[in-house]
Amino acid sequence: MNVRRYKMTVWKWNKCGNTIPAESPPDICPSCKEKCEYVDVTCYIPGCGGPESGNINPQVFEESEDLDK
Repeated sequence: MNVRRYKMTVWKWNKCGNTIPAESPPDICPSCKEKCEYVDVTCYIPGCGGPESGNINPQVFEESEDLDK
């Protein structure tokens, strides 16, 4: 998994796995063009750099993948 740095909240769609930085997620996923549930995967803990790092939280990201199955 590549860890990208973002300056906003990062949202991951459970249906297609797309991630997007945005203050709030759009109603329709820009990748799959469907209405999907989403998870905030932004890093809020020091272990992944904290909120100022712009990183995603790999643990939350991976846990959200398990929800897809």
